Amino acid sequence: MPEIKVTPLGAGQDVGRSCILVSIGGKNIMLDCGMHMGYNDDRRFPDFSYITQNGRLTEFLDCVIISHFHLDHCGALPFMSEMVGYDGPIYMTHPTKAICPILLEDFRKITVDKKGETNFFTSQMIKDCMKKVVPLNLHQTVQVDDELEIKAYYAGHVLGAAMVHIKVGSESVVYTGDYNMTPDRHLGAAWIDKCRPDLLISESTYATTIRDSKRCRERDFLKKVHESIERGGKVLIPVFALGRAQELCILLETFWERMNLKAPIYFSTGLTEKANHYYKLFITWTNQKIRKTFVQRNMFEFKHIKAFDRSYADNPGPMVVFATPGMLHAGQSLQIFKKWAGNEKNMVIMPGYCVQGTIGHKILNGQRKLEMEGRSTLDVKLQVEYMSFSAHADAKGIMQLIRMAEPRNMLLVHGEAVKMEFLKGKIEQEFSIDCHMPANGETVAVTTNPSVPVDISLNLLKREMALGGPLPDPKKPRTMHGTLIMKENSLKLVSSEQALKELGLNEHQLRFTCRVQLQDPHSDSDTLHRIYTHLKSVLKGYTIQHLPDGTVMVESIVIKVSSCAEDANTKVLLLSWSYQDEDLGSFLSTLLKKGLPSGLC
Repeated sequence: MPEIKVTPLGAGQDVGRSCILVSIGGKNIMLDCGMHMGYNDDRRFPDFSYITQNGRLTEFLDCVIISHFHLDHCGALPFMSEMVGYDGPIYMTHPTKAICPILLEDFRKITVDKKGETNFFTSQMIKDCMKKVVPLNLHQTVQVDDELEIKAYYAGHVLGAAMVHIKVGSESVVYTGDYNMTPDRHLGAAWIDKCRPDLLISESTYATTIRDSKRCRERDFLKKVHESIERGGKVLIPVFALGRAQELCILLETFWERMNLKAPIYFSTGLTEKANHYYKLFITWTNQKIRKTFVQRNMFEFKHIKAFDRSYADNPGPMVVFATPGMLHAGQSLQIFKKWAGNEKNMVIMPGYCVQGTIGHKILNGQRKLEMEGRSTLDVKLQVEYMSFSAHADAKGIMQLIRMAEPRNMLLVHGEAVKMEFLKGKIEQEFSIDCHMPANGETVAVTTNPSVPVDISLNLLKREMALGGPLPDPKKPRTMHGTLIMKENSLKLVSSEQALKELGLNEHQLRFTCRVQLQDPHSDSDTLHRIYTHLKSVLKGYTIQHLPDGTVMVESIVIKVSSCAEDANTKVLLLSWSYQDEDLGSFLSTLLKKGLPSGLC
């Protein structure tokens, strides 16, 4: 049986470093190529030696597809294409293509220029990598080669995020990347066709979470920020440059306006201008409300939110600062955190998921003494709050997507093993489909039952309808009798008469013959008459004839009687029928083997 093979090189029972290999219909596809934020050594990148021990990856991969611009999904791309070696096509949406190189360069600066790491990609490598990118439009079917086609769907989550439907022949896989099933202040909800793929590969970051109402969370967030400001404290909100940052900026901007607050709000410089530029450029990817108001004013040009300068961190008095990156693993957000951590008036609000190994993850788990670089320790006295403004689907959202797409099998990635295990059970119970959750380096093989499309002639359909069968129903299989013709790689079911005509062949009759022994003391002609009478009483609605040539006919079935040479009371019945009456012929031979009832004349 044909099968689809899936091997995670990253994000298998883990969050971060998304990189999934899929083999389908003889094609090999890499889905995402991310880095792990929790490591600074070789474990940062996926282990590409799994694909090949030596040499380039080009001959082993048909294409690479990137779902969105977050570094845990695209951060290893230049390393893979330029340092390991891959020259094939890399597919991503237009916004991802525009934003991806900026985030990669930003991360390269932090890693190489500031930390002085060596085994890392260069600015030129990022540029060379991006030359291999082929942009995708939503709902556009792209033919990668003669057999492999891909189609992108809107995923919410961040600007330009896409789910992708991969098809080879009649086999198909949907990969979600990261997605959000609830619309927010600046993006719409994920959506996909009822495409019934053989396999749906879904993220499961929040596999066991069902979030409370968004309005409650927003109210709670604003209350905490407001209380901290009133106390004279400083609030740090670590975010990634695009996504939650815009969401929370819109939220605070409207609150400051409504409450007439004077405390300054700052945003990390550089990236915010670029972010706003891309939101303007790709306005069609945002939600309806933003598109409507965009004509009068740009929702991303803020009155109360100003660009941040690092000297402001030491300013007295309250302030709110949005700083990148979102997990406190490097950059400006970590620098500010170190400065403000010692004051209990201050607060840090973590608005999204933090990967194991990052400072964000440690403080959320209650760690109050942190070992920093250079063996120094940092006492954490400020308030630590976690509020999920994450743009990932929760358990309810994942179930909703399964209902939408109706897959035959399910595979979970990008989540923690224990949570995945729980969700796996729920999916199998509710949808009665197999659900897999492979670890990194583990291969799952999903057997597919490819359907073979067959055209059916109108005459044959009309004939079936005339016989009074039920109307065609796609959910109920139905047997059709006809001749299957293969012409120019396509199959057609036609009536036998049409097949003979098209192929220029003569018809041959095939008949089956069966011998039945019967005890009957009467003459051969009397026995035949008794059989005729018996069948008339049993078979209502059939054409039964007693012919002058000494035979009985039931439809196409011929019955002859002769006496046995050794014993005149033993009659030998010969039953002969054509293949169309196979069922009736079998029934008659079984009936006559039981003998004739007494009292027949």
